[in-house]
Amino acid sequence: MYVVKSPLSDAELKTVSGALQGALVDLVDLSLVAKQVHWNVVGPRFRSVHLQLDEVVDTARLHSDTVAERASTLGVPPDGRAATVAGTSGIDAVPEGWIKDVDAVAILVDALAAVITQMRDRVVATGEADPVSQDIFIGITADLEKHHWMFQAENGG
Repeated sequence: MYVVKSPLSDAELKTVSGALQGALVDLVDLSLVAKQVHWNVVGPRFRSVHLQLDEVVDTARLHSDTVAERASTLGVPPDGRAATVAGTSGIDAVPEGWIKDVDAVAILVDALAAVITQMRDRVVATGEADPVSQDIFIGITADLEKHHWMFQAENGG
């Protein structure tokens, strides 16, 4: 049963809905990864890294809502359940326990790079099918790339 009918063709909707669902999972997981690291970071740069991690959490949560609402707009029920995120995310797991500030930065660099790679693929995939969703992915990618740059600068590479 479709409650909301998409203006896209079935083929376009299949492409776009896969991209939106993948983005939702990545963004939800990115927010969880950043928050987990935020709670466990230790070291001389604790405060600056701690605060910077919350900026990533805020960005990921904001964009996950935008992505989920875009999916709903197109008649696709978004799935951000824990089991779905755990089973389909492309972000590596965070180690248990305290995390040195240098390692925390490296974890975020890697997590952001993984999500950015997928977002760039989604930009390409949705270009013809749905420029509105593509525009959302472009904005998300720009924001994530800024965080990626800033975390790379934290460790000088």
